Amino acid sequence: MALPRSPRTVLVLVAVAALAAAGTGTALATPTAPTTSTALVPAATSDVSAAAALTWSDDFNGPAGSPPDAGKWARETGGSGWGNQELEYYTNSTSNAALDGNGNLVITARRENPAGYSCWYGSCQYTSARLTTNGKFTQAYGRFEARIKIPRGQGMWPAFWMLGNNIGSVGWPNSGEIDVMENIGREPGTVHGSLHGPGYSGGNPLTGTYTLSGGRAFADDFHVFAVDWAPGSVAWSVDGVQYLRHTSAETNGNPWVFDHPFFMILNVAVGGNWPGSPDASTSFPQQMVVDYVHVSSSDSGGGGGGTGATGQITGYGGKCVDVAGANSANGTAVQLWDCNGSAAQRWTMATDGTIRALGKCMDVTAGSTANGAQVQLYDCNGTGAQRWTYTAGRDLVNPQANKCLDATGVSSANGTRLQIWDCTGGANQKWTVPAG
Repeated sequence: MALPRSPRTVLVLVAVAALAAAGTGTALATPTAPTTSTALVPAATSDVSAAAALTWSDDFNGPAGSPPDAGKWARETGGSGWGNQELEYYTNSTSNAALDGNGNLVITARRENPAGYSCWYGSCQYTSARLTTNGKFTQAYGRFEARIKIPRGQGMWPAFWMLGNNIGSVGWPNSGEIDVMENIGREPGTVHGSLHGPGYSGGNPLTGTYTLSGGRAFADDFHVFAVDWAPGSVAWSVDGVQYLRHTSAETNGNPWVFDHPFFMILNVAVGGNWPGSPDASTSFPQQMVVDYVHVSSSDSGGGGGGTGATGQITGYGGKCVDVAGANSANGTAVQLWDCNGSAAQRWTMATDGTIRALGKCMDVTAGSTANGAQVQLYDCNGTGAQRWTYTAGRDLVNPQANKCLDATGVSSANGTRLQIWDCTGGANQKWTVPAG
């Protein structure tokens, strides 16, 4: 998780990558915290880019005891040690992750083994939870922010972090890892922010720390942890104060692997190579309370493709261009639907010719140029299948195919799939896009 600080064995890396490739949803345990950390003096004032369009959010509103939204979060379970010799067993129980009824998600680590779980070291001593947006939401660039009150105690290891969505094919650390916030219990007033990539991972990441003044502990109150991620750079902040920034010039010639979509992870580990085990001073249960997680595009071009106007695209029958089910998974249908102001209908007309929503691009399936090729949401990849031109006649043209965005069957019914077709001048090919 948020960066382990001890190097992992090749066996662990291969095993985890194989699990991810097999579709198990098991994200790599991250390498462990740096053997030394660089304490940085926070700036006196905020230097964080203002967020632009909100692309994904969870404010954890719901009845007390209800599980996290399964449409936004997947549970990862097990007691393998996660590459870091962690001691907990991650469960899918609401005893370990549930809403509190007051607008918070609570992840609870407990000293227990109610179901006879087996861990890498034998019978498990602790349970906790690990939530991920893998398979639910990914985004490249922008602002990733959470308001969190962390647990306390020797051996506790809470984290808010991200992994590259290609981890199943390229493995860790080639996929990249961005640790927005991690804390180890023996450092109650300090959090770490780090990047892991090939040649700068495990005990040698690009990293830095932020320490509260006056001997305060992060477990005493909520704090806002964020990264502002743009092509070639990542900047970290706590409560709006930027304290760290790393760029592609700092990898000593190694690849910069932070130019593709990542998914998010929230977890509370117990023990491990970096924090060490709990001791007699550590009380249980311990809780990480999360008020919200918000993801935005960046107003500085960090959303990828260059900033453009953002808003609804309306078409035939006054309906809006919509991402089916507000699902950001690759291949999700782009369709017509009643306009409702949701993020699934908030499109950015990027200056590179792409049209973006939910952190991904409007894409012609398989790069086809044929009439009837369906339009979908897909990772932004710079291909001609994702380029669009808006004409004075209100056509949205895919230049690679020289065809127009078209409402299938000249229909304005909810769920009408969008496709490309020869430009006919028909009303089902006329669109009003955000301007400004």
